[in-house]
Amino acid sequence: MADDLTPDVTPDVTPGTTPGPGPAPDLTPDFTPEQAARGRALRRAQVPWVLGGALAGLALTLVLGLTPAGAGLVTAVGDLLGGSWAAEVLGGAAALVLLGQLLRLPFAARVRVVRARYGLVTQGWAGWAVDTVRGLALTLGLVLPAALGLYALTGRSATGWWPVAAAVAALLVAALSFLHPLVIEPVFNRFTPMPDGPLRSALLALAERDAVTVREVLVADASRRTTALNAYVSGLGSTRRIVAYDTLLTAAEPREVELVVAHELGHVKHRDVATGTVLGAFGAAVAVAVLGLLTAWQPLLSAAGAQSAADPRSLPLFAALTALIGTLTGPLQAAASRRIEARADRHALELTDDPVQFIAMQRRLAVANVSDVDPPRLLELLFATHPSATRRIAAARSWRPAPGRSGPGPQRPGR
Repeated sequence: MADDLTPDVTPDVTPGTTPGPGPAPDLTPDFTPEQAARGRALRRAQVPWVLGGALAGLALTLVLGLTPAGAGLVTAVGDLLGGSWAAEVLGGAAALVLLGQLLRLPFAARVRVVRARYGLVTQGWAGWAVDTVRGLALTLGLVLPAALGLYALTGRSATGWWPVAAAVAALLVAALSFLHPLVIEPVFNRFTPMPDGPLRSALLALAERDAVTVREVLVADASRRTTALNAYVSGLGSTRRIVAYDTLLTAAEPREVELVVAHELGHVKHRDVATGTVLGAFGAAVAVAVLGLLTAWQPLLSAAGAQSAADPRSLPLFAALTALIGTLTGPLQAAASRRIEARADRHALELTDDPVQFIAMQRRLAVANVSDVDPPRLLELLFATHPSATRRIAAARSWRPAPGRSGPGPQRPGR
Protein backbone atom coordinates (compact mmCIF):
# COMPACT_ATOMS: atom_id res chain seq x y z
CA MET A 1 0.00 0.00 0.00
CA ALA A 2 1.05 3.61 -0.47
CA ASP A 3 3.08 5.11 2.31
CA ASP A 4 0.92 7.77 3.91
CA LEU A 5 3.82 10.12 4.57
CA THR A 6 2.81 12.93 2.24
CA PRO A 7 1.91 16.25 3.85
CA ASP A 8 -1.32 17.89 2.73
CA VAL A 9 -0.33 21.01 0.81
CA THR A 10 -2.80 20.78 -2.08
CA PRO A 11 -6.62 20.88 -2.02
CA ASP A 12 -8.50 17.61 -2.26
CA VAL A 13 -10.10 18.19 -5.66
CA THR A 14 -10.07 16.23 -8.86
CA PRO A 15 -7.42 17.48 -11.33
CA GLY A 16 -9.00 19.73 -13.94
CA THR A 17 -11.92 20.82 -11.73
CA THR A 18 -12.53 24.02 -9.83
CA PRO A 19 -13.70 23.89 -6.22
CA GLY A 20 -17.01 25.60 -5.64
CA PRO A 21 -20.22 25.38 -3.65
CA GLY A 22 -22.01 22.11 -3.21
CA PRO A 23 -20.88 18.63 -2.14
CA ALA A 24 -17.29 17.60 -2.78
CA PRO A 25 -16.74 15.16 -5.67
CA ASP A 26 -16.70 11.50 -4.73
CA LEU A 27 -13.06 10.53 -5.31
CA THR A 28 -13.19 7.24 -3.41
CA PRO A 29 -16.28 5.26 -4.48
CA ASP A 30 -14.76 2.01 -3.18
CA PHE A 31 -14.55 3.35 0.36
CA THR A 32 -17.10 4.88 2.66
CA PRO A 33 -16.71 8.60 3.42
CA GLU A 34 -15.72 7.63 6.96
CA GLN A 35 -12.95 5.30 5.76
CA ALA A 36 -11.57 7.89 3.35
CA ALA A 37 -11.72 10.62 6.00
CA ARG A 38 -10.01 8.41 8.57
CA GLY A 39 -7.04 7.69 6.30
CA ARG A 40 -6.78 11.35 5.33
CA ALA A 41 -6.88 12.41 8.98
CA LEU A 42 -4.09 10.00 9.91
CA ARG A 43 -1.92 11.34 7.12
CA ARG A 44 -2.50 14.91 8.19
CA ALA A 45 -1.78 14.06 11.82
CA GLN A 46 1.44 12.14 11.35
CA VAL A 47 3.07 13.72 8.31
CA PRO A 48 4.22 16.93 10.02
CA TRP A 49 6.12 14.78 12.53
CA VAL A 50 7.50 12.35 9.94
CA LEU A 51 8.76 15.08 7.66
CA GLY A 52 9.73 17.27 10.60
CA GLY A 53 12.02 14.55 11.92
CA ALA A 54 13.54 13.98 8.50
CA LEU A 55 14.12 17.69 7.91
CA ALA A 56 15.54 18.20 11.38
CA GLY A 57 17.98 15.34 10.86
CA LEU A 58 18.99 16.68 7.46
CA ALA A 59 19.45 20.19 8.83
CA LEU A 60 21.67 18.92 11.65
CA THR A 61 23.76 16.89 9.22
CA LEU A 62 24.21 19.86 6.90
CA VAL A 63 25.13 22.25 9.71
CA LEU A 64 27.74 19.85 11.07
CA GLY A 65 29.07 18.94 7.64
CA LEU A 66 29.20 22.32 5.95
CA THR A 67 30.58 24.36 8.86
CA PRO A 68 33.56 23.87 11.20
CA ALA A 69 31.13 22.73 13.93
CA GLY A 70 31.34 19.11 12.77
CA ALA A 71 35.12 19.17 12.63
CA GLY A 72 35.18 20.51 16.17
CA LEU A 73 32.88 17.72 17.30
CA VAL A 74 35.11 15.03 15.76
CA THR A 75 38.19 16.55 17.39
CA ALA A 76 36.53 16.85 20.80
CA VAL A 77 35.24 13.29 20.81
CA GLY A 78 38.54 11.96 19.53
CA ASP A 79 40.40 13.74 22.32
CA LEU A 80 38.06 12.22 24.90
CA LEU A 81 38.85 8.77 23.52
CA GLY A 82 42.61 9.21 23.48
CA GLY A 83 43.27 11.46 20.50
CA SER A 84 44.38 8.77 18.04
CA TRP A 85 43.37 8.60 14.37
CA ALA A 86 41.10 5.62 15.06
CA ALA A 87 39.54 7.41 18.03
CA GLU A 88 38.63 10.38 15.86
CA VAL A 89 37.17 8.21 13.11
CA LEU A 90 35.19 5.84 15.33
CA GLY A 91 34.25 8.43 17.93
CA GLY A 92 33.25 10.99 15.33
CA ALA A 93 31.14 8.49 13.38
CA ALA A 94 29.42 7.28 16.55
CA ALA A 95 28.76 10.86 17.68
CA LEU A 96 27.13 11.75 14.36
CA VAL A 97 24.89 8.69 14.49
CA LEU A 98 23.90 9.26 18.13
CA LEU A 99 23.18 12.96 17.68
CA GLY A 100 21.00 12.27 14.67
CA GLN A 101 19.14 9.55 16.54
CA LEU A 102 18.56 11.76 19.58
CA LEU A 103 17.27 14.62 17.44
CA ARG A 104 14.82 12.42 15.55
CA LEU A 105 13.67 10.46 18.59
CA PRO A 106 10.94 12.89 19.78
CA PHE A 107 9.51 13.05 16.26
CA ALA A 108 9.42 9.25 16.02
CA ALA A 109 7.78 9.00 19.43
CA ARG A 110 5.10 11.47 18.39
CA VAL A 111 4.40 9.49 15.20
CA ARG A 112 3.99 6.44 17.38
CA VAL A 113 1.48 8.27 19.58
CA VAL A 114 -0.52 9.34 16.53
CA ARG A 115 -0.57 5.84 15.05
CA ALA A 116 -1.56 4.36 18.40
CA ARG A 117 -4.54 6.73 18.47
CA TYR A 118 -5.69 5.11 15.22
CA GLY A 119 -5.28 1.58 16.56
CA LEU A 120 -2.18 0.72 14.54
CA VAL A 121 0.20 0.18 17.48
CA THR A 122 0.07 -2.81 19.81
CA GLN A 123 3.58 -2.57 21.24
CA GLY A 124 4.32 -0.91 24.59
CA TRP A 125 6.85 1.85 25.07
CA ALA A 126 9.38 -0.58 26.53
CA GLY A 127 9.26 -2.73 23.41
CA TRP A 128 9.52 0.33 21.21
CA ALA A 129 12.60 1.46 23.15
CA VAL A 130 14.21 -1.96 22.75
CA ASP A 131 13.59 -1.87 18.99
CA THR A 132 15.07 1.63 18.85
CA VAL A 133 18.21 0.44 20.60
CA ARG A 134 18.41 -2.56 18.28
CA GLY A 135 18.16 -0.29 15.26
CA LEU A 136 20.83 1.99 16.68
CA ALA A 137 23.14 -0.97 17.32
CA LEU A 138 22.67 -2.21 13.75
CA THR A 139 23.38 1.25 12.37
CA LEU A 140 26.56 1.57 14.41
CA GLY A 141 27.57 -1.95 13.39
CA LEU A 142 27.41 -0.89 9.75
CA VAL A 143 28.65 2.70 10.00
CA LEU A 144 31.73 2.25 12.20
CA PRO A 145 33.51 -0.38 10.07
CA ALA A 146 32.55 1.60 6.95
CA ALA A 147 34.09 4.75 8.43
CA LEU A 148 37.32 2.92 9.29
CA GLY A 149 37.51 1.45 5.81
CA LEU A 150 36.83 4.82 4.22
CA TYR A 151 39.64 6.59 6.06
CA ALA A 152 42.01 3.70 5.52
CA LEU A 153 41.50 4.32 1.79
CA THR A 154 41.65 8.11 1.95
CA GLY A 155 44.82 7.79 4.02
CA ARG A 156 46.47 5.99 1.10
CA SER A 157 45.35 8.65 -1.38
CA ALA A 158 43.33 11.71 -0.43
CA THR A 159 42.16 12.16 -4.06
CA GLY A 160 42.35 8.70 -5.61
CA TRP A 161 40.55 6.71 -2.92
CA TRP A 162 37.12 6.66 -4.47
CA PRO A 163 37.42 4.03 -7.28
CA VAL A 164 38.25 1.32 -4.75
CA ALA A 165 35.64 2.66 -2.31
CA ALA A 166 33.01 2.65 -5.08
CA ALA A 167 33.67 -1.02 -5.83
CA VAL A 168 33.55 -1.91 -2.12
CA ALA A 169 30.28 0.02 -1.67
CA ALA A 170 28.69 -1.87 -4.57
CA LEU A 171 29.77 -5.22 -3.11
CA LEU A 172 28.43 -4.27 0.32
CA VAL A 173 25.02 -3.37 -1.12
CA ALA A 174 24.84 -6.75 -2.85
CA ALA A 175 25.95 -8.61 0.28
CA LEU A 176 23.43 -6.82 2.49
CA SER A 177 20.62 -7.60 0.04
CA PHE A 178 21.45 -11.30 0.31
CA LEU A 179 22.01 -11.29 4.09
CA HIS A 180 19.08 -9.05 5.06
CA PRO A 181 16.50 -11.84 5.52
CA LEU A 182 19.01 -14.00 7.40
CA VAL A 183 20.66 -11.42 9.66
CA ILE A 184 18.62 -8.21 9.92
CA GLU A 185 14.98 -9.33 9.71
CA PRO A 186 15.30 -11.77 12.66
CA VAL A 187 16.54 -8.90 14.87
CA PHE A 188 13.09 -7.30 14.77
CA ASN A 189 10.70 -10.20 14.20
CA ARG A 190 10.32 -13.84 15.07
CA PHE A 191 9.47 -16.15 12.21
CA THR A 192 7.75 -19.50 12.45
CA PRO A 193 6.93 -21.93 9.65
CA MET A 194 3.35 -21.71 8.46
CA PRO A 195 1.53 -24.88 9.55
CA ASP A 196 0.58 -27.39 6.90
CA GLY A 197 -2.88 -26.70 5.60
CA PRO A 198 -4.91 -25.40 2.66
CA LEU A 199 -3.43 -21.90 2.75
CA ARG A 200 0.19 -23.00 2.84
CA SER A 201 -0.49 -25.47 0.03
CA ALA A 202 -2.22 -22.76 -1.98
CA LEU A 203 0.69 -20.34 -1.57
CA LEU A 204 3.25 -22.97 -2.57
CA ALA A 205 1.08 -23.96 -5.55
CA LEU A 206 0.85 -20.31 -6.54
CA ALA A 207 4.64 -20.01 -6.50
CA GLU A 208 4.99 -23.25 -8.45
CA ARG A 209 2.51 -22.06 -11.05
CA ASP A 210 4.56 -18.90 -11.34
CA ALA A 211 7.78 -20.95 -11.71
CA VAL A 212 9.24 -19.26 -8.63
CA THR A 213 11.23 -21.41 -6.22
CA VAL A 214 10.75 -20.52 -2.57
CA ARG A 215 12.56 -22.11 0.32
CA GLU A 216 9.76 -21.89 2.88
CA VAL A 217 6.59 -20.10 3.95
CA LEU A 218 6.96 -18.20 7.23
CA VAL A 219 4.70 -16.24 9.57
CA ALA A 220 6.08 -13.04 11.15
CA ASP A 221 4.86 -12.06 14.62
CA ALA A 222 3.95 -8.53 13.49
CA SER A 223 0.96 -8.40 15.85
CA ARG A 224 3.20 -7.66 18.82
CA ARG A 225 3.93 -4.28 17.20
CA THR A 226 1.08 -3.38 14.88
CA THR A 227 -2.35 -4.20 13.50
CA ALA A 228 -1.23 -3.38 9.94
CA LEU A 229 -1.45 -6.09 7.28
CA ASN A 230 1.36 -7.13 4.97
CA ALA A 231 3.25 -9.97 3.31
CA TYR A 232 6.38 -10.12 1.23
CA VAL A 233 8.82 -12.42 -0.53
CA SER A 234 12.39 -11.80 0.61
CA GLY A 235 15.82 -13.15 -0.13
CA LEU A 236 17.76 -14.18 -3.19
CA GLY A 237 18.35 -17.71 -4.43
CA SER A 238 18.53 -20.16 -1.55
CA THR A 239 17.35 -17.57 1.00
CA ARG A 240 14.06 -16.79 -0.75
CA ARG A 241 10.91 -17.26 1.34
CA ILE A 242 7.32 -16.11 1.49
CA VAL A 243 6.61 -14.18 4.69
CA ALA A 244 3.10 -13.28 5.85
CA TYR A 245 2.25 -11.09 8.82
CA ASP A 246 0.20 -12.94 11.40
CA THR A 247 -2.17 -9.96 11.32
CA LEU A 248 -2.88 -10.64 7.64
CA LEU A 249 -3.65 -14.29 8.29
CA THR A 250 -6.18 -13.45 11.02
CA ALA A 251 -7.86 -10.49 9.29
CA ALA A 252 -7.99 -11.44 5.60
CA GLU A 253 -9.69 -14.20 3.68
CA PRO A 254 -7.35 -16.92 2.37
CA ARG A 255 -7.95 -15.85 -1.24
CA GLU A 256 -6.98 -12.29 -0.34
CA VAL A 257 -3.76 -13.58 1.22
CA GLU A 258 -3.07 -15.36 -2.07
CA LEU A 259 -3.56 -12.12 -3.98
CA VAL A 260 -1.10 -10.30 -1.70
CA VAL A 261 1.46 -13.08 -2.22
CA ALA A 262 0.80 -13.11 -5.98
CA HIS A 263 1.76 -9.43 -6.03
CA GLU A 264 4.95 -10.20 -4.12
CA LEU A 265 5.77 -13.08 -6.45
CA GLY A 266 5.55 -10.54 -9.26
CA HIS A 267 8.59 -8.82 -7.79
CA VAL A 268 10.47 -12.12 -7.94
CA LYS A 269 9.23 -13.01 -11.41
CA HIS A 270 10.37 -9.67 -12.80
CA ARG A 271 13.63 -9.92 -10.83
CA ASP A 272 12.85 -6.72 -8.97
CA VAL A 273 14.96 -7.71 -5.97
CA ALA A 274 17.93 -8.68 -8.13
CA THR A 275 17.48 -5.64 -10.36
CA GLY A 276 17.07 -3.40 -7.33
CA THR A 277 20.24 -4.86 -5.85
CA VAL A 278 22.18 -4.21 -9.07
CA LEU A 279 20.79 -0.68 -9.37
CA GLY A 280 21.43 -0.06 -5.68
CA ALA A 281 25.00 -1.24 -6.05
CA PHE A 282 25.47 0.96 -9.13
CA GLY A 283 23.89 3.91 -7.33
CA ALA A 284 26.17 3.41 -4.34
CA ALA A 285 29.20 3.36 -6.63
CA VAL A 286 28.07 6.53 -8.41
CA ALA A 287 27.39 8.25 -5.09
CA VAL A 288 30.90 7.39 -3.90
CA ALA A 289 32.33 8.78 -7.14
CA VAL A 290 30.39 12.02 -6.60
CA LEU A 291 31.71 12.17 -3.04
CA GLY A 292 35.21 11.70 -4.39
CA LEU A 293 34.81 14.69 -6.69
CA LEU A 294 33.19 16.95 -4.09
CA THR A 295 35.62 16.16 -1.29
CA ALA A 296 38.53 17.02 -3.56
CA TRP A 297 37.21 20.60 -3.81
CA GLN A 298 39.29 22.62 -1.38
CA PRO A 299 36.77 25.45 -0.72
CA LEU A 300 34.25 22.83 0.46
CA LEU A 301 36.85 21.19 2.70
CA SER A 302 37.84 24.55 4.13
CA ALA A 303 34.23 25.40 4.89
CA ALA A 304 33.95 22.10 6.77
CA GLY A 305 37.13 22.75 8.75
CA ALA A 306 39.07 19.85 7.22
CA GLN A 307 42.40 19.81 5.41
CA SER A 308 41.66 16.93 3.03
CA ALA A 309 39.46 13.88 2.54
CA ALA A 310 42.00 11.93 4.59
CA ASP A 311 41.45 14.20 7.59
CA PRO A 312 38.97 12.54 10.02
CA ARG A 313 37.49 16.00 10.53
CA SER A 314 35.99 15.62 7.03
CA LEU A 315 33.69 12.88 8.35
CA PRO A 316 30.72 15.25 8.94
CA LEU A 317 31.19 16.56 5.40
CA PHE A 318 30.94 13.02 4.01
CA ALA A 319 27.77 12.49 6.06
CA ALA A 320 26.21 15.76 4.89
CA LEU A 321 26.93 15.13 1.21
CA THR A 322 25.61 11.57 1.46
CA ALA A 323 22.38 12.78 3.09
CA LEU A 324 21.97 15.49 0.47
CA ILE A 325 22.43 13.02 -2.40
CA GLY A 326 19.84 10.71 -0.84
CA THR A 327 17.34 13.53 -0.40
CA LEU A 328 17.71 14.86 -3.94
CA THR A 329 17.34 11.42 -5.52
CA GLY A 330 14.40 10.41 -3.32
CA PRO A 331 11.61 11.43 -5.74
CA LEU A 332 13.28 9.52 -8.58
CA GLN A 333 13.52 6.42 -6.41
CA ALA A 334 9.86 6.80 -5.42
CA ALA A 335 8.78 7.11 -9.07
CA ALA A 336 10.71 3.98 -10.00
CA SER A 337 9.17 2.14 -7.05
CA ARG A 338 5.62 3.09 -8.09
CA ARG A 339 6.21 1.71 -11.57
CA ILE A 340 7.58 -1.52 -10.14
CA GLU A 341 4.62 -1.89 -7.77
CA ALA A 342 2.11 -1.27 -10.57
CA ARG A 343 3.81 -3.97 -12.63
CA ALA A 344 3.61 -6.38 -9.69
CA ASP A 345 -0.11 -5.63 -9.44
CA ARG A 346 -0.55 -6.56 -13.10
CA HIS A 347 1.42 -9.74 -12.50
CA ALA A 348 -0.89 -10.69 -9.63
CA LEU A 349 -3.91 -10.23 -11.88
CA GLU A 350 -2.32 -12.25 -14.68
CA LEU A 351 -1.33 -15.03 -12.30
CA THR A 352 -4.73 -15.31 -10.59
CA ASP A 353 -7.21 -13.99 -13.19
CA ASP A 354 -9.16 -12.63 -10.24
CA PRO A 355 -9.68 -8.85 -10.34
CA VAL A 356 -12.68 -9.09 -8.02
CA GLN A 357 -10.66 -10.52 -5.15
CA PHE A 358 -7.73 -8.27 -5.99
CA ILE A 359 -9.97 -5.26 -5.47
CA ALA A 360 -11.31 -6.77 -2.25
CA MET A 361 -7.75 -7.28 -1.07
CA GLN A 362 -6.82 -3.67 -1.83
CA ARG A 363 -9.86 -2.43 0.08
CA ARG A 364 -9.03 -4.56 3.08
CA LEU A 365 -5.39 -3.49 3.19
CA ALA A 366 -6.26 0.18 2.81
CA VAL A 367 -8.88 0.12 5.57
CA ALA A 368 -6.85 -2.02 7.99
CA ASN A 369 -3.70 0.06 7.46
CA VAL A 370 -5.70 3.34 7.67
CA SER A 371 -4.23 4.47 4.36
CA ASP A 372 -5.07 7.75 2.68
CA VAL A 373 -6.71 6.16 -0.33
CA ASP A 374 -6.46 9.27 -2.52
CA PRO A 375 -3.58 11.51 -1.31
CA PRO A 376 -2.69 14.83 -2.97
CA ARG A 377 -1.09 14.08 -6.30
CA LEU A 378 1.93 16.34 -5.86
CA LEU A 379 2.95 14.67 -2.63
CA GLU A 380 2.24 11.22 -4.03
CA LEU A 381 4.70 12.04 -6.81
CA LEU A 382 7.33 13.27 -4.36
CA PHE A 383 7.14 10.63 -1.64
CA ALA A 384 4.87 7.65 -2.30
CA THR A 385 6.57 4.35 -3.09
CA HIS A 386 3.27 2.69 -4.10
CA PRO A 387 0.33 3.89 -6.20
CA SER A 388 -2.64 5.00 -4.12
CA ALA A 389 -5.39 2.50 -3.35
CA THR A 390 -7.83 4.23 -5.71
CA ARG A 391 -5.32 4.06 -8.56
CA ARG A 392 -4.59 0.39 -7.92
CA ILE A 393 -8.28 -0.47 -7.84
CA ALA A 394 -8.94 1.54 -11.01
CA ALA A 395 -6.11 -0.31 -12.76
CA ALA A 396 -7.59 -3.65 -11.67
CA ARG A 397 -10.99 -2.67 -13.05
CA SER A 398 -9.50 -1.75 -16.41
CA TRP A 399 -7.36 -4.92 -16.58
CA ARG A 400 -8.37 -7.59 -19.08
CA PRO A 401 -6.85 -11.09 -19.36
CA ALA A 402 -4.71 -11.86 -22.36
CA PRO A 403 -6.50 -13.53 -25.31
CA GLY A 404 -6.99 -17.23 -24.71
CA ARG A 405 -7.13 -16.93 -20.93
CA SER A 406 -10.36 -17.58 -19.10
CA GLY A 407 -11.92 -15.84 -16.13
CA PRO A 408 -11.05 -15.90 -12.43
CA GLY A 409 -8.70 -18.51 -11.07
CA PRO A 410 -9.86 -21.21 -8.70
CA GLN A 411 -11.38 -19.94 -5.46
CA ARG A 412 -10.01 -21.29 -2.22
CA PRO A 413 -12.23 -22.37 0.62
CA GLY A 414 -12.82 -19.81 3.38
CA ARG A 415 -11.23 -19.98 6.78
